[in-house]
Amino acid sequence: MKILVTGSSGHLGEALVRTLNNQGYETVGIDIIPSPSTILPGSITDRSFVKQAMKGVEIVLHTATLHKPHVSTHDRQIFIDTNITGTLNLLEEAVKANVRSFIYTSTTSTFGDALVPLRDGPATWIDEEVQPIPKNIYGVTKMAAEDLCELFFRNEKLPCIVLKTSRFFPEPDDLKIIAETYADGNVKANEYLYRRVEISDVVSAHLLAMEKAPSIGFNKYIISATTPFTKNDLSKLHMDAPDVVRYLFPDYESLYSQLNWKMFPVIDRVYVNTKARKDLSWNPIYDFRYILELLKVSGDIRSPLAKKIGIKGYHR
Repeated sequence: MKILVTGSSGHLGEALVRTLNNQGYETVGIDIIPSPSTILPGSITDRSFVKQAMKGVEIVLHTATLHKPHVSTHDRQIFIDTNITGTLNLLEEAVKANVRSFIYTSTTSTFGDALVPLRDGPATWIDEEVQPIPKNIYGVTKMAAEDLCELFFRNEKLPCIVLKTSRFFPEPDDLKIIAETYADGNVKANEYLYRRVEISDVVSAHLLAMEKAPSIGFNKYIISATTPFTKNDLSKLHMDAPDVVRYLFPDYESLYSQLNWKMFPVIDRVYVNTKARKDLSWNPIYDFRYILELLKVSGDIRSPLAKKIGIKGYHR
């Protein structure tokens, strides 16, 4: 089986290529940046290049994108060219190539202003029923690409699954105040409670989605670590998150104290992966309990796959 992986020089793209190759699949990695995991360097905005790359392909895993940090370095037109036109090129050529599964990697960032709770209200419970309100060109273009996937399923019968991933990047937090207040490992450990996912779990979700897409047809799934919180916790989370975490994980404080770490004072949203676990039979390994156990043993919360890939930064 031949699988096309777009964005193959990026974090997720490389992770997918490594995993698929280890499982015996034939992969075609494409990216604008050459790398060992990229067979064909080129841009998805080039329709003729996409057509060439699609030859003999049965499954497309589309991870290539301009990211949120690029909002400050790239103009809006480049976002449209890459995230919308590039996705359209891939969908058009996938139909012509009789591709049987098209998996699009989107983002929870598309929820945008829907993530922001009222000042005195509870934290926001984010599942697939929440209507996104994109707040920048990144969110707008990712949502448009999601809509294109749905359109091609409805009109062309191309099975498409949209995976809305939460944070899995290894780079420091893009908010300066967070990066300066908390150790990087502290930030990421905290985020496993509500807004982070480990890259190896993201990979497993993609592999399950590509197998189940023909029977599902089209759907969108939030891909985030399994939260320990329930809706009953939302009010307290937005007032005193440490107290909620202390109740659920009595051992976390002493461990954090040894590391000179601290819990965020408030948590404003909770990503919910119930639908993905049910429909895709997805069982993410990395959650806050698992992170605590890793901290006790080694202090390193990265998966073996994440360690191999390392930190790449964001391309120019």
